[in-house]
Amino acid sequence: MLAPLLSDPDTVRAADEIHRGLHALGVRDPHVQAAIAELPLEDAAAARALGRRLTRTGTSTLTVNVGIALLARLGEPEDVPYLKVLGLLRALTRPVVGALTALDCPTAALVWLADHAEIRALRHLIDAIAARDDHEARTWLINAPLDSGAVGPSTARRVAEAVQLSDILGAEQTDTQAVAQAVAQAGRLLSRMTGLRDYRPEILSYRQATTTYTAFVARAGQLPPTPDHYAILLSVALDLHSGPSVLLDWQPGQREALLHALEAVLHNESWTAVAESEPEDPAERRRVHWLRRTARQPFHRATVSRFRVEATVRDPADPDTVEARVLIDGRPLVPEAFGKGPANSPEYLLDSGRLRAAAEPREVQLAEAYCTEGCCGALYVTICREGDQVVWRDWRRPPSRQPRAELPEYRFDAGDYDAEIERAENDRTWAWPARNTARLIAAGLREQPGLLTRWDGQVGWIGTDFHDQDSTAISFTYWPGLAAGQRDKDGPWLQFVWSLPDDGTPPEHQAATALRQLAERDPKTYAQVRGGSRSHAEVLGFPWPEPEDPEVTT
Repeated sequence: MLAPLLSDPDTVRAADEIHRGLHALGVRDPHVQAAIAELPLEDAAAARALGRRLTRTGTSTLTVNVGIALLARLGEPEDVPYLKVLGLLRALTRPVVGALTALDCPTAALVWLADHAEIRALRHLIDAIAARDDHEARTWLINAPLDSGAVGPSTARRVAEAVQLSDILGAEQTDTQAVAQAVAQAGRLLSRMTGLRDYRPEILSYRQATTTYTAFVARAGQLPPTPDHYAILLSVALDLHSGPSVLLDWQPGQREALLHALEAVLHNESWTAVAESEPEDPAERRRVHWLRRTARQPFHRATVSRFRVEATVRDPADPDTVEARVLIDGRPLVPEAFGKGPANSPEYLLDSGRLRAAAEPREVQLAEAYCTEGCCGALYVTICREGDQVVWRDWRRPPSRQPRAELPEYRFDAGDYDAEIERAENDRTWAWPARNTARLIAAGLREQPGLLTRWDGQVGWIGTDFHDQDSTAISFTYWPGLAAGQRDKDGPWLQFVWSLPDDGTPPEHQAATALRQLAERDPKTYAQVRGGSRSHAEVLGFPWPEPEDPEVTT
């Protein structure tokens, strides 16, 4: 449909035909971009003129995308101002960044767009600016907003490399504000590179990691004591203590010295006062409470170092998976042996008793790939007790598409192992109230599964709401006939989620109240439909969520 119109000298007529034709075909914006990239262009001048017509007068993202794709191949400097303004529309940011990059536009155009675009559109812009090797790009990146939705682990590494982070930290500066900004940004980047939203810890691919950590810690005392700066220093300390950063090529005692230096900074009176404050803003208050719960964890010297399990919560300003980190001889097992996702949660590994050792061997999933096991695999081990030893052996990492080094058999003193498992299972210092409420509700439903079954409900996941960590979420699937043992597996079903905001009472009270309500009232009357299908909802007589609701699952 497009090919014959790209050479039409009448750009007005061609633009109208493109508009009508694309909408009649029902294609989507990415299809347009891919099609234009592959089309032969017989008349470059006519195609360029059409691209300009579409970008400047197009009335749908489909037609404008055709124009952007044409200018990505044929554009000139005069097209840059139009493209960068179009990039302010979130739906067009990615193709615009591609076009501006193809045109080798001035860095200033990308910086202008990054300063004005929505946060969620920043990811592609930051990647593009990080690819520029000039002063303007480096200056902007060292001050760029590192929103978690815009800057993932791999982007953080590219930014650190682009700005030459270790050199910036090591340079002499007299501007205290500029120094503080550079140090804070360095801490954010280092912490982000150890994040779990990627398929391997990017910090291990950052060649200047140990140098940058050393330079960062040397400057840490120059940060003013604020909740944000405290959270940055504590996040770095957590990574150095039990995260993938432990696996870097450290000199003997070097990492321990950095942790000791960070501990000295954070235990200064002015810094401890920050953790004792009580901000009015709920998000800031949640963060300060995390500081209090976590302040000692990275500086704890374990008495038993051979085997250790640490429930670890990252900065709530950058929500991520809560994981039960397994350390063997002080080294984090999951990033070293697997590296495609975080360790499983404390609820999965500890509350369930899965890590306990018995004479009967038991296989346990320690971690799952960020994208799911079916895509990139998982890490399994078999745990058993042999006399006075606990043995971890028979490792599996399915699916094994690539040959990988065999993992060794680990043997632990059974007394030390049991003591560590008991300590870890009973340690709830890491958990916040809503998380504890979720744990108690889950335990109650394991003991009384009939509380949901009587309402034709099958329990799903129970935890804290990802978008509101102070709310407990209980999910269940409604299967008509389940209570009577007559569930039709091919019949209609719906997923419900019941959200319980933290009301300030003890978690034990909140959990007991929730379990009592489940026993007395059908949860389908107060929970919200969050999954299934519109047709199933209509058949079963429940309203289907509006399409714009981000929580809907199909």
